[in-house]
Amino acid sequence: MKELKEDWQEVRLGDVVYFNPTEKLIKGNNYKKIPMDCLIPKTRKIENYEVNTFNGGSKFRNGDTLMARITPCLENGKTAQVSILEENEIAFGSTEFIVLREKENISDNNFIYYLFNTDYIRSTAIKSMTGTSGRQRVQEDVLKNTIIKLPPLEEQKKIASILSSLDDKIELNNRMNKILEETAQTIFKEWFINFNFPNEKGKPYKKSGGKMIESELGEIPEGWEVTNLDNLLSKFTTGLNPRQNFKLGEGNNYYVTIKNMNDNQIYLDNRCDKINDDAIIKINKRSDLKKNDLLFSGIGTIGRVYLINKDVTNWNISESIFTMRVNDIITPEYLYLNLLDNRMQEYALNLASGSVQKGIRMGDLKKYKMIIPKKEILILSTKIFSSIIEKVNNNFDENQKLAGIRDSILPKLMSGEIRIK
Repeated sequence: MKELKEDWQEVRLGDVVYFNPTEKLIKGNNYKKIPMDCLIPKTRKIENYEVNTFNGGSKFRNGDTLMARITPCLENGKTAQVSILEENEIAFGSTEFIVLREKENISDNNFIYYLFNTDYIRSTAIKSMTGTSGRQRVQEDVLKNTIIKLPPLEEQKKIASILSSLDDKIELNNRMNKILEETAQTIFKEWFINFNFPNEKGKPYKKSGGKMIESELGEIPEGWEVTNLDNLLSKFTTGLNPRQNFKLGEGNNYYVTIKNMNDNQIYLDNRCDKINDDAIIKINKRSDLKKNDLLFSGIGTIGRVYLINKDVTNWNISESIFTMRVNDIITPEYLYLNLLDNRMQEYALNLASGSVQKGIRMGDLKKYKMIIPKKEILILSTKIFSSIIEKVNNNFDENQKLAGIRDSILPKLMSGEIRIK
């Protein structure tokens, strides 16, 4: 540890932080529950919860930090802070959480959240893990006995305030993106499912008596068509299998799998595996990706979608992901909204098969029926969708920069290298 700052104290974590504080819930009653799946790696805010019958598990209040104690959740960065409860409300969650809470006049809840996201605490927790392969857990006593340098309470609050301001902006951008994506899907449904796109007079087509014709998918507007997905693509491939082609390790080439696809984005942080240049040369193969290609997860977690928004040269796609490239009949934005639509999601899930991990075959996806609108409606909708998607991507890019700033100053603030006056 670095030299101790004048007014900082060396303390045991267990002396300044409550581990799994005692709370009471009545078994058999219903309460809010936060399962492990609700924690997003490297994300402070918990967005979702369930209401379930309490029969055991960790218990917590607003302000508490939840830290995954089990592999690989901890290594992936599943540490979050509870903020979705009412005042004085108690909820419960996974037994695989360590619940952390401030001690009055000694520590601060927000500071604790960031403290347990430092490499020092995380690496200490990971090194302490014991148990069988794949089910290793953190030894809580090791964490409690870990020595840290603790700033005075007011400085803790100032440190947490700086870091929180960055996370606040990230969360605001995430909320904006959710609204933008819901807007795009609402427009898609109104135009291409309810067929109330603007007619030549600017009125909703079907509601205004627009002519409809029969098709394989039911009634569609006159002049529109239905065809297989395969007829709309100039490219439809799957990715590389590392077990057959190469070993994963360090390098400059990203190996994108389903775990890197979330919220219609690709996360190329420490969650993404790498392939070195020698392996690429050896297998003489690289995923052929271009701007406006679409990625669709087809094995395991089926139905995640990503529209590539820039030229990429160092990505390789796993075998669990399909790559689609549209021809000139439709636009990437139109296919993107179709892939996200409930009809496609249900189609893929219903046709998935497999004993270990379910997956959908490429041949089945090719047969998916899609509606092809008139060119002028397609062009008009694409202008709207592309504007929304661009705003979403700009917010995501800003979040990546903000997270980079946060992660770079976090260890300096926590060690006292940067002092808050």
